[in-house]
Amino acid sequence: MVNPRKKPKFERWMSQTYKRVKKSWRRARGIHSKVRVREKSKIRMPAIGWGAPKNLRSIHPSGFKEVLIYNLNDLEKVDAKKEAVKIFHAIGRKKRKEILEKAEKLKIKVLNP
Repeated sequence: MVNPRKKPKFERWMSQTYKRVKKSWRRARGIHSKVRVREKSKIRMPAIGWGAPKNLRSIHPSGFKEVLIYNLNDLEKVDAKKEAVKIFHAIGRKKRKEILEKAEKLKIKVLNP
């Protein structure tokens, strides 16, 4: 099984050769394309086999499961041993400060302080 943290960066074919071709992945579609046919020495294409195992998919690199927080009440439902919180992006400075203080009291890890 492939380690989910060790997959290659899938860059677009010929993006290293031409400045006008961006690096973001696009599927090779040419009828003579060696990448599309998956020839041995050519770049690798994204495939279902590169996916992470089901139990690791929602896990942050820190080892905690991510939980999105919208207000102070959501913070009380979090299990500090297994879950870390991410504060919703539209929450303002004052509410964010309150959430951070309460998280510190409850010893909950905040991923985006």
